Amino acid sequence: MKKEAKFEDQIKELESIINELENGEVDLDTSIEKYTKAMSLVKSCDEKLKKIDEQVSKLVTENNTIENFNVE
Repeated sequence: MKKEAKFEDQIKELESIINELENGEVDLDTSIEKYTKAMSLVKSCDEKLKKIDEQVSKLVTENNTIENFNVE
């Protein structure tokens, strides 16, 4: 089973790809491959953030019940 990369590692890889693409020294085929990989990383990071947001938005109260956390 392949271990999923950490969020921070995915962000670093995404930043690296962006720098390479902005540099403009990659050929078209490589650019397309890197763009596709970047979009995959963006999707994965977005899913992780949504999952974390759901977890953080719930608090366990003193009597061990889960309540939604709302900032007012």
